[in-house]
Amino acid sequence: MIEPDVLVVGGGPAGMNAALAAANAGATVLLVDRFQNLGGQLVKQTHKFFGWAARGAGARGFELAQKWEGEIQNHPRIRTLLGFEVIGAYKDGIWLAADLEDFYKIKPKRVVIATGASERMITFENNDYPGVYGAGAVQTLMNVYGVLPGERYLIVGSGNVGVIVAYQLLQAQAKVEAIIDILPRLGGAYWVHAAKIQRAGVPILLKRTITGVYGEGHVERAETIGVDEKFQPIPGTERTFSVDVVLLAVGLMPLSELLFELGVREYYIPELGGFVPWHDETGRTSHPEIFVAGDVAGIEEATTAALQGRISGLQTALDLGYEVNKDEIDELKMLLTQFRRSSLSEKVCQGLERLHTKGV
Repeated sequence: MIEPDVLVVGGGPAGMNAALAAANAGATVLLVDRFQNLGGQLVKQTHKFFGWAARGAGARGFELAQKWEGEIQNHPRIRTLLGFEVIGAYKDGIWLAADLEDFYKIKPKRVVIATGASERMITFENNDYPGVYGAGAVQTLMNVYGVLPGERYLIVGSGNVGVIVAYQLLQAQAKVEAIIDILPRLGGAYWVHAAKIQRAGVPILLKRTITGVYGEGHVERAETIGVDEKFQPIPGTERTFSVDVVLLAVGLMPLSELLFELGVREYYIPELGGFVPWHDETGRTSHPEIFVAGDVAGIEEATTAALQGRISGLQTALDLGYEVNKDEIDELKMLLTQFRRSSLSEKVCQGLERLHTKGV
């Protein structure tokens, strides 16, 4: 049995910042992550972040992960369980973390869930063929392990992830035949990234979707078709791409299963990625001892995840009677609000407003 003040589930930008904030305030913290290294999605991100210099702008994702991991591993009040997954949450306050050989019972006073999100898939013929990948899987293979899963790529989805991965593929000498998107406009990508891709000769084809992939047991070609304003196929607009990888960058879904186990109140908010737990400005859920931060609270990006983690970590320490400067929590809330004023966060803000009006 491990009995920390704060249990943090998930070692991405939200979880790492929650752990550091709580521990720096005096709390003992147990940080559990199913991977062998901390960083979450940051470990595969080689691009530089926008935002404020003080909050990671100009740094590459894996550099931020290394910085925060070093602080965590050297912190006297933070213990890590790497390679362990939290597989159970029980109403008596016990949490269960296990790997293939061992397990731990954990009884924390407060919990921060920062489990992140999983990639969405879409339906088309033979979508289970070898050669159909989520964008995150390709990023991991390419940027972490130095492996290209194919030579010629069709990317489905023109959001930031799809566009950034396209550029990283070009840097790795792969051929990106096109980026397609069913929407009539870019799917949330910063224009500077999209312009860079187009200058490199990669077309971005809007109002187009994939209908199937074909080949001898693996992807050899992908068939696409144009769509009208109601997203219905337009006969005669078919186009075939000769590719060996179809990369799906069609969004993320919050990983909130642990919260569901405990009966935490959740709502379906499309603007936030699906079912998300109700939470207040500090991340506190309908279960007063459980907080959320990062993509599990609604799909955004690394800067907002880090800010949310700091806020939740400080609030857990404050709950437990540790000395916390409340002005710091208010400042972080203000920074989070300011960051969300970007036009790219308009949908997120609409989703959060809908969530908060539902109440506990």
